[in-house]
Order: sequence, then C-alpha cells, then structure tokens
Amino acid sequence: MTTTRLGDKRMSDWVQRAFDEHRRDLHLHCYRLAGNVTDADDLVQETFLRAWRARDRFEGRASARTWLYRIATNVFLDSRKTAGNRVVPFGDPLEWSTEIGPYPDALLADDPQADAPARETVELALIAALMYLPARQRAAFVLRDIYGWTPPEIADALDAPIAAVNSLLQRARDTLRRHTPTDPREWRRPHLTSQDKDILRRYAHATDPASIRALLADDVRITMPPDPPVVGVDAVAEFLGRPFDWRTVPSSANGRPALVCYLRRPGSPHYEGLVVDVLRIEDSKIVENNAFVGGHHVTAFGLPLTLDPASPR
Repeated sequence: MTTTRLGDKRMSDWVQRAFDEHRRDLHLHCYRLAGNVTDADDLVQETFLRAWRARDRFEGRASARTWLYRIATNVFLDSRKTAGNRVVPFGDPLEWSTEIGPYPDALLADDPQADAPARETVELALIAALMYLPARQRAAFVLRDIYGWTPPEIADALDAPIAAVNSLLQRARDTLRRHTPTDPREWRRPHLTSQDKDILRRYAHATDPASIRALLADDVRITMPPDPPVVGVDAVAEFLGRPFDWRTVPSSANGRPALVCYLRRPGSPHYEGLVVDVLRIEDSKIVENNAFVGGHHVTAFGLPLTLDPASPR
C-alpha cells in the first residue's frame, strides 16, 4: 500500500513526524542555500507548509528526507525570484555577510549523507556559491557536490532536463574555479586554535571593564545592527563591562570563536537566550565582535531559549 492510500489523519501524522525527524537537516540544507539563519528559518517554515499541502501526493518512491529536500530547494528558488523586492541589508548582518553567519560548526559537520571531502566544501558552498552563483546553479551545486544526488535526481527536483542540470553544474564549477583556491584544503572551514579557545574562555569569564579591556585590540569594534557600531577599546570595554547578570556558553560559528549569551533580567526566574557574539581574533587580541541579537540565533546552535539559574555553569 502506498503512502497516498493512508487515511488523512495518519498521513497528517506522518508528515509531522517526518518533518520533526528531518527538521535540523532541513535547516542546514536551507542555510547552505540561503547563506544565513534568518532566511533559513523562513525557508524551513514554508517547506513544512508546502509539504503539508502536498501530503496526499507523496507516493513513496523517494525517501521522506529526499522529498522534503526537493520541496525546500524549490522553496529557495521561488524565494530568489522575489528577492529583488527586498531591501538588503535587512538590519541583520546575516542578510549580507555569510562570513560571520552564526551556524555551529558541529552541526555543519553532522551530515551522515556526506563524505569527508564533501564536508570540506561546505565553506565553499556557503560563501563562494552565495556570492557568485545564480540560484539554480547554487541549488544544483549543493545537491550534487555536497549531498551527492545524481543528475537525474536533481533534474526531478528542479523540474529540468538532465542536460540542463549538467550545464548548471558545469557553469557552477567553472565559476567556482575562478573564485576559489586551487588547493581544496584551503576550502576547509578554519578550526579554533588553542589560543582562540583560551581567549574565548577568558572573554566568557571577564565581568569588569579592566579584565575585558586586556583582551581587546585598540581599534576593536562591536557591530550590532540596526544599532550603530561601538568602536575603540575604551568604548567597547565600558559597553561590555556593564553590570548585567549573564550566563554564557562557548561555541564556534563558521570557524570563529563564538559566545552564546543568556541574560537574567531583574525579577526573572530564568536566563533568556539573547545574543550570540562572534569574535574575530588577530595577534591574540579581539578586533571585532559581531553581535547577533535574537533567540533564533541561540536556537540555531541547538541550545534552549532559557536556562535555569540552578543549572551547572
């Protein structure tokens, strides 16, 4: 019996279970296509809505994961058709800079469908493809070179002839060869050094302007759109040293040190996930802190929105 013969209630439950099972993988796929968490959130939500509406047309020839990826890819392509109506930047650096997008490295590597060489090209897909490839070339490249889909599978997903898919892939790879390092090892996402980790640990525990200042470069800056940047060691040390009740979780984002920050407001029973600080370190000093404000950035790391004050630090 094919899935389409299931009762409506059972089919609805199946779609919900399939979506819940593959939600994180779908978010990662949408992030690779869109290059930022904000757009990925929207794409995943629209993917679920389309899957729900099309549930009676699922015939079981492909896996639920493949079916959802196909829908997500077309949601992305449709979104690019209307992208010209948007104002960029949108007030969030994720809208225009994939270099600092806060997506946790551990999750980027958590792809059982991809082998090690494919994972090494994730940085290429996120940055070079976003910058240089049109949407359909980007989709074909991600599906083929990261997930290993065959040209016929991609043709089915994009509703295009196989010859057209091969042409998309050839043009995408030609473009990437012109704009990426010739050595594939240089495509890899950088890993945190022991020095980066030490500075991140000290930054996480620094609570007063003096201890924070010792970690900062003279021309350090904080970006936190839509607010204006905070520039200079004195201004940044004073800004970060304000007496708030923070809990922090060290992490990394696209190869850079990151600190997930929870704030406990006066009278609140718990800490609320508020901001992700993504640091750039040069010569043992923090030269830039890109602050991403909003709970959706916190949950992109697989972390809860709230922390209990009694939980271990």
